[in-house]
Amino acid sequence: MTKIPRILLAGAFALALGTTAQAAPHATSGEARALLDKAVTEINTVGPDKAFAEFDAGKGAYNTGELYVFVLSMKGVYEAYGANPKLVGHDVSAMTDAEGKPIVRDMIALAKGPGHGKINYVWLNRADNRIEHKSSLIKRVGDHVVGVGYYPN
Repeated sequence: MTKIPRILLAGAFALALGTTAQAAPHATSGEARALLDKAVTEINTVGPDKAFAEFDAGKGAYNTGELYVFVLSMKGVYEAYGANPKLVGHDVSAMTDAEGKPIVRDMIALAKGPGHGKINYVWLNRADNRIEHKSSLIKRVGDHVVGVGYYPN
């Protein structure tokens, strides 16, 4: 085998690996909506304290990896955060996205207004370490902003 075919073969192999790694599909808005609805039902059924503990329990019914439930107080403090429960209790009211958009403030405004909806922002996808467009569906439940984020395809 000559040098050129080996190089071409190595390049084709690297390209195939790169394409496969990036081709993993993201969760859909429908899947995010279903998880949000499930979380809201859980809060209304068992109460906030027990539900929030379930949301923070790690992988399972309320955390599939890419999809997880988060809950904010109306003041912007994490009450549950499936992606990183260590952040529960932290005030994130001033949090902005990668472009400076005040996402928590926007979520709270949406919760105070119609009580539910979607915000779009730019966020670091920790699965592939890339900045991507992300959307979060939120719903107000009492004095809590419940949400699930997803990366639109």
